[in-house]
Formats: sequence, structure tokens, C-alpha cells
Amino acid sequence: MKNIKKKIPKEIGPYSYIYESKGIFMISGQIPISKKNKKIPKKISSQIKIILENIKNIIKCNNLEIKNIVKITIFVTNIKNIKIINKIYKKFFEKYTKKFPARTCVEVSKLPKNSDIEIDAIAIK
Repeated sequence: MKNIKKKIPKEIGPYSYIYESKGIFMISGQIPISKKNKKIPKKISSQIKIILENIKNIIKCNNLEIKNIVKITIFVTNIKNIKIINKIYKKFFEKYTKKFPARTCVEVSKLPKNSDIEIDAIAIK
């Protein structure tokens, strides 16, 4: 995981950013903590952009590309934000690949650090 500490915020618990087993990479749930100021922005649009950028950096630091992502799970505290999430999510993936990963989106009551969204991913080399 070369240079990953320079690219994304430090973990907030006892887990790894990414875990690899037999060519399958599990990316831990990412919340939208900005690397620059260590804060979570208020707007859901800004939050999802930070998360996707963090996932991209984790993937790249492990010699993978966005097209290697096969599954995404999104946890949101308000499912009414799905239109905004879908718009940013679609634009992000279309920039890197023609194929969207499988996806699950679940509304939850609360997330770490009072984030509005958390995303994890699975990638295959």
C-alpha cells in the first residue's frame, strides 16, 4: 500500500483500508473525511465525492483501477438523497469504465462520525 497514508485520512478504528485474498480486494467502508482538513462536509454531494476519491486512491495504491471494482455497498442515513448520490456516482464511474459494478444501497439510522453516507467496495484483479 505505497503512499496510501498521504492520499486518504487515517483509519478511525482497528481495520485495514483494504484486505486482499486470492486476487479479491475488500475495501473497508469509507466515510467522507476530507484529507485536507479532517472534517466531514455538510452537503451529501461533497461527501460522496470525497468517498469516491478515497476509494479511487486506495484502489490505485494497490495497482488496481476503478474498472476492477465489481461490487459497491452504500449506506445512507436518508434514502431521499438517492438522486444526488446516483448522479455523482454515475458520473464518477462513467469517467473510468463503461460497466457499473453491482450495487446495494441501504438506509441506516446512524454512521460513524455522524456521516450521512459510507461506501465499501470489492475489487478483483
